Amino acid sequence: MLTSMTETPEKSPSEPPKRPDRHERDDSTDLERDTIALPSHVAGSGTLDRLVDTARDYARQAASENTLKAYAKDWSHFARWCRMRGADPLPSSAQLIGLYITDLAAPGGKTPSQSASRPLSVASIERRLSGLAWGYAQRGERLDRKDRHIASVLAGIRRKHARPPTQKEAILPEDLRDMLATLPHDLRGLRDRAILLIGFAGGLRRSEIVSLDHGKDDTPDSGGWVEILEDGVLLTLRGKTGWREVEIARGSSDQTCPVHALTQWLHYARIDFGPLFVAVSRNGLKATDERLSDKHVARLIKSCAREAGRRPDLPEKDRIALFSGHSLRAGLASSAEVDERYVQKQLGHASAEMTRRYQRRRDRFRVNLTKAAGL
Repeated sequence: MLTSMTETPEKSPSEPPKRPDRHERDDSTDLERDTIALPSHVAGSGTLDRLVDTARDYARQAASENTLKAYAKDWSHFARWCRMRGADPLPSSAQLIGLYITDLAAPGGKTPSQSASRPLSVASIERRLSGLAWGYAQRGERLDRKDRHIASVLAGIRRKHARPPTQKEAILPEDLRDMLATLPHDLRGLRDRAILLIGFAGGLRRSEIVSLDHGKDDTPDSGGWVEILEDGVLLTLRGKTGWREVEIARGSSDQTCPVHALTQWLHYARIDFGPLFVAVSRNGLKATDERLSDKHVARLIKSCAREAGRRPDLPEKDRIALFSGHSLRAGLASSAEVDERYVQKQLGHASAEMTRRYQRRRDRFRVNLTKAAGL
């Protein structure tokens, strides 16, 4: 079932490596070198050079790797768009940005129904603007999103095209049990059971799952670590809102207990140091030291949901698109029958309103303010 999810696929020797266009490459490293350096009037020294290197290391930690990759792609797309129209992305031009986001919303100046190209959603356009703001900042420029050429166009795009966000399907406990049943009883199966159960019970993002280490500061790219205690597992995570602790207690049976699944994986994979979830060798008998990508979590959820027969009323393509890494977080938020503030804390949300967005099923009128007001 999981043959399509092999962690180390071979590349065909007949396919030469594709050389990226110099205008479209990820130049974030070059930018760091250019923007984080000694002032021209200061003479270099061993101490100052080491400080520059350390400052560049800190700069690389300013945002997650996925965010930086997305921002670099946003800039590359904009730069390519400019070149195709005989324009230059530098210096910053609010008028040009306004035309760019117009083309994203209505490609070629046509309405979505008239255009052959697919327009971007409002959320995607706003993400592109964030990427461009980052790109200009790295080049010593400033993008003023409040400029009328940008703000007024974006406001019109929002008013005309904005739609409620499409939410991914929640994986509920009964769904999760069916998905676990599709996994084989080998080393990969042990690992993937632990991923699904820890991700669900912890309400974790897929990036948080794969960033975990066995112990504190085991690896430089660690996003947190685990401590296995008598009553459960304590996760210390560096998430979007800063550091937080996530408590995962033991379940009612070994088949669905996240703590049992994790300890079984660690025991048979012989992991006592470094990344918690790693790739497995091709013969399936040994755990490697290669940390899994967060894409593995997304593929695992989609594959297991398909094999478990979730939403059989839809075509397979549509069924697979319904599920993602956020399906685990939404599943916990939708099924935990506890006070809302405990779910909010587990998911690391700053507000209860954000937690409610993840709740696919809840008693919306449990608190009747109409009657409480005397009506």
